[in-house]
Amino acid sequence: MGFLYCHGRRRVIIKVTGRPASSKPGSDVESMKTDLIIGAVAFAELADEWDDLAGQGMTDSPFQSLAYQRAWWNHLQPEGSELLTVATRDEAGRLIGIGCFFTSGGRLHFNGCIEETDYLDLIAPAEHAEAVWRATLDCLGTLGQSSCQGLELCNIPAASPSRAILPRLAPQLNLTFAEQIAEVCPIIPLPVTFEEYLETLDSKQRRELSRKLRRAEAADVVTTDVSDAADIDAEVDSFLELLQKSTFDKRDWLNEGRRALFHDVARSAQTAGTLQLLFTAVEGRRAAALFNFNYKDRIWVYNSGLDPSAFAALSPGVVLTATAIERAIGLGCREFDFLRGSEEYK
Repeated sequence: MGFLYCHGRRRVIIKVTGRPASSKPGSDVESMKTDLIIGAVAFAELADEWDDLAGQGMTDSPFQSLAYQRAWWNHLQPEGSELLTVATRDEAGRLIGIGCFFTSGGRLHFNGCIEETDYLDLIAPAEHAEAVWRATLDCLGTLGQSSCQGLELCNIPAASPSRAILPRLAPQLNLTFAEQIAEVCPIIPLPVTFEEYLETLDSKQRRELSRKLRRAEAADVVTTDVSDAADIDAEVDSFLELLQKSTFDKRDWLNEGRRALFHDVARSAQTAGTLQLLFTAVEGRRAAALFNFNYKDRIWVYNSGLDPSAFAALSPGVVLTATAIERAIGLGCREFDFLRGSEEYK
């Protein structure tokens, strides 16, 4: 059973090929200063400023936080790649842009590409985005041919200003631009009450969901939020156990690097107050789980777990998702973002 009344937020892959030419004299780039920081030292050098800027960014998401970016690189950096971070400052020395990339096969990719990270972009306020992109590309143009034959930038939200800026800049810098749709992320705009949400479903969906919720209530199905747990690592292990049981694909996908990423991200999100880790249990046995972020009035469903052998007749995955939507409404969230994926509960 899916949850209707979703709209989709598209994500795109942008390819910019060629070596950037220098900007013309007199451009606003001349008043900016860029520093190319090589390696993970960038996270330490920019630590005091990173999250303040990310929170003002044109694509403000949990995936652009310092903690997430650092954890992804620490645990999932591709073999043989190199981290290159371009920090852009205005004439007063204020940080106004971060472009965090890694090299692979002569191309530059956003740090975090592709599978584990749902939204990525240049970190810059919308009002500075074009100037920062120009300064960033100018800086990257100083790299050797073997390091930078172009950029392949994944998971840029369709609404990002980058989609208009890069095709405008490309011919000015002797670059070739191409774009393709990567995937659509289903999103539910949340009303004021759960009852209003139910009214957005068609009559068949509404009856089926109401029946499943009543049956779960009669069976004492319990949903708990363990986001504040003292031993969050143990709770993440419990979540990952359910994730691996969900499908064979998820079982094979969860390698040691991704396992470590979940742990690091959970600890940092718990500290920041943005973690939402939910479990649904029947008779004390955990049957379904959601690993979410509660960030900027939106619930971001990062991943899920489900034990298909545990009380399948009670539809614990559907019940958990409906409960999570109800809780999101109670928290005053405006959107419930499923991010990417094709699980049945979406």
